[in-house]
Amino acid sequence: MTRQTASAEATTYLVEGAQLAEVVDFVAELEQRGVMVARPEPALVAADGTRLEVPAPVFEALVQVATAMAHGQGVTVMPLQAMLTTQEAADVLGISRPTLVRLMKEGDLPFEQRGRHRRILLSSVLAYQDQLRQQRRESLNRMAREGQAAGLYEATAGRPPRTR
Repeated sequence: MTRQTASAEATTYLVEGAQLAEVVDFVAELEQRGVMVARPEPALVAADGTRLEVPAPVFEALVQVATAMAHGQGVTVMPLQAMLTTQEAADVLGISRPTLVRLMKEGDLPFEQRGRHRRILLSSVLAYQDQLRQQRRESLNRMAREGQAAGLYEATAGRPPRTR
């Protein structure tokens, strides 16, 4: 397993080679068990048999991490209150750093100025991302309704469009 530290608050784990097969087997076993373990409470068990109970939200997070790793994806664990650089925030949003800086200057994203450097909360970046997804979803729904009202669905399905 490759461990890369992106910042003091985040660590990315990448699984490769033989370890990837182990993670895939682990996820398959979880699926066979219906994501349940033999005992009522999920637990981590050390090599010496020491058992540590795992709260349900932590267990669910571990299952998601293992599933992502099984699909060859890297996983980053970071607290919501982590302060990101403009480049890190731009990477999360999938936009360029200059575009992010413009959004910050226009007031679309709150930020803190620390000396010459701007920092933005991960929670603010994720909230903005959710807002964009919601706006896109609403736009697509509106376009679908308008297309249906204009008879465009029939036209693309090989039927002539409705006439008004």
